[in-house]
Amino acid sequence: MHKITGDWPGASLKTYNGSWKTYDFEGYSALNLIFNQGSGKSQTSNLSLSQAGYWYFYQNRFYSTDPLEGGQTSSSTIQPEAQDYLDFPLWDELSEKDRSIVSPYEGNRDDFRDEAIYFAMTTRFYNGDPTNDFHCWDGKNDGTDDPEWRGDFKGLIQKMDYIKALGFTAIWITPIVKNSSGFDYHGYHAINFAKVDSRYESEDCSFQDVITAAHARDMKIVLDVVFNHTGNFGEENLFPMFSKSETDLTINGLVPNSNGLLPGNYSSLSGSEQYNARINTMKSDISDIKAIYHHERRMSYESYLEQVGQIAGDCVDLNTENPEVCNYLVKCYGQFIHMGVDAFRIDTMKHISRLSLNRYLFPAFYHYAEICGNPHFYMFGEVCTRVREVWNHGIAADSAPFYTWKENKDYPWGDTATNYTSAIALFQDNLTSSGQPTSTNAFLNGLAYHTPDYSRSSRVSPIDFPMHWNFYYANNAFNVALGGDQYYNDATYNVVYVDSHDYSPDDCQKVRYNRGEAAWAENMDLMFTFRGVPCLYYGSEIQFQAGKVIDDGPNTALKNTGRAYFGEHLEGEVSTTGFGQYNASGTLKTTLAMPLAQHLEKLNQIRLKVPALRRGQYTQSNVSSASGMAFTRRYTSQTVDSLALVSISGGASFSSLPNGTYVDLVSGDRKSVTNGTLATGSIANANLRVYVLENASSGVLGQIGGSLTYLR
Repeated sequence: MHKITGDWPGASLKTYNGSWKTYDFEGYSALNLIFNQGSGKSQTSNLSLSQAGYWYFYQNRFYSTDPLEGGQTSSSTIQPEAQDYLDFPLWDELSEKDRSIVSPYEGNRDDFRDEAIYFAMTTRFYNGDPTNDFHCWDGKNDGTDDPEWRGDFKGLIQKMDYIKALGFTAIWITPIVKNSSGFDYHGYHAINFAKVDSRYESEDCSFQDVITAAHARDMKIVLDVVFNHTGNFGEENLFPMFSKSETDLTINGLVPNSNGLLPGNYSSLSGSEQYNARINTMKSDISDIKAIYHHERRMSYESYLEQVGQIAGDCVDLNTENPEVCNYLVKCYGQFIHMGVDAFRIDTMKHISRLSLNRYLFPAFYHYAEICGNPHFYMFGEVCTRVREVWNHGIAADSAPFYTWKENKDYPWGDTATNYTSAIALFQDNLTSSGQPTSTNAFLNGLAYHTPDYSRSSRVSPIDFPMHWNFYYANNAFNVALGGDQYYNDATYNVVYVDSHDYSPDDCQKVRYNRGEAAWAENMDLMFTFRGVPCLYYGSEIQFQAGKVIDDGPNTALKNTGRAYFGEHLEGEVSTTGFGQYNASGTLKTTLAMPLAQHLEKLNQIRLKVPALRRGQYTQSNVSSASGMAFTRRYTSQTVDSLALVSISGGASFSSLPNGTYVDLVSGDRKSVTNGTLATGSIANANLRVYVLENASSGVLGQIGGSLTYLR
């Protein structure tokens, strides 16, 4: 035991101003202690203990009286250690009730590639309960009745059948945890990861109801999760600078806590001074004594500072090398797995070290799902690389494929300081693409499907930013995939979209995709037949807000941006009899009859019919194509042999085929192959051919849907 005195043996002196000394305890460099040189004892006001006073240090804990004399009162662990996720305390804290799924998915789709995702920003989708509407205090409303918090859980449930009518099987929704900032309707500024934000809820509608409603429709819920940061008001449990009222949702309901974290005169400071005080508190070695946040104040992209610096004023970087932080995140987000969420979309994944993800977060969430009884839970994440190539300016550690792999080198691991050093070392060790692993998991061996090798997989896939950034033209997106798919562990799991709530492709990146209907149709053809999981941002089915700036923060009323309210297009009723099969009335009927909406309905039904289009590997080795966008896909299991020949926006010839009857699911054309070759014939721009081998596993095939504007 050390009774703490002015000079603590084993600690290294950092600063001394004449009366106060700051030390780093040996082995816990993330923990800083302040010593009052005059008193000869330690005086603490930032240890989150019951009160300030004089303390004894024994076995990594502080005590207010000598622990060897029986006075074990008011103790606090300095820094936890965890060699891996199994060392987290939360596993011992889970009750039997927690080890289950409240609302399990009971359908037949057991591979995430079987999904097609509709991405809805909940607050901007449909307003089912006007009583929970809320104007953000930094919002620009222009006198209109368009509160930023407008859509809600009830509205999402009311229009789930619309999403199913389009043929989508999964709904990705923006973060739902309790938020706090001047403009927090999007959900990415958490103040409490353990609670659902009440502004989504109604008296008779909770998030549990959303999951149950989706599963009742044979649909899945993909929850957007944030591990990288909180907002700049701290976190009510991890770093409680503030308590946020559950009833007063204005800025007045955000009350500073009297725990010494904030300056005593905080309330009298100007707005900018208050902001600086919050940031200084969160990034201070003295006030953030448990290293909940990264204290790095520099930031530069395409360096390790991306993962320890702060990307924005409302996104203060959590220390995901700290086992305590990761334990808390898993405990909080695990509750949503327990409720029945089917997948996570991980926000800002690139800004977290792959080491922290592979050692802690990735396996912990899969373990949580498995003990709850969901072996098919899945995760994919955002690796934002706004460049045309697969490797982000050649930096592997800053690129999408990097996150699909396990570690291939052992780094010291266990406590915050060690983990932090190792995380930086990993980034520095992977500054080039040279020597990065490759895989054949996405590719056919000739025309033969082979069992993928997932022994080195991280089990997490990325949003395909290289394709996304090239999707101004479908051909460009296709070609970047052809040239880079070997660098992913399995590119058939990549989530593919054209635009989102953040960006459109290069050449129109700040506005919603604006190349017109035919280009959209061609993009959709590629998304729904080529490898990967297709994802569509809400409203794209009618070219909603095309050409409007996607996100201008509080500077522009949301009605004039790509995040406008969509509800006016969803009035009316719809009932579904299957994916893409429905009866509709009112405005909804008009919306569902739009050319791109009809296009999606047909593509979704085709994709659901053909396993090769969902799970298949691909090749171009047997293809000659006028447009270049033609490929063969195949998926084989004990009970299935699915072979599809795809040509987009032009004719193609396929060779080395097994003989038999091939049926085009777009037009219904049937071709008998007797010499191993098939030619699709010439087709117009944005039209598509999907010839599928008719066999015992496919059953009798024919045209799916009618002849449409582009698919005919």
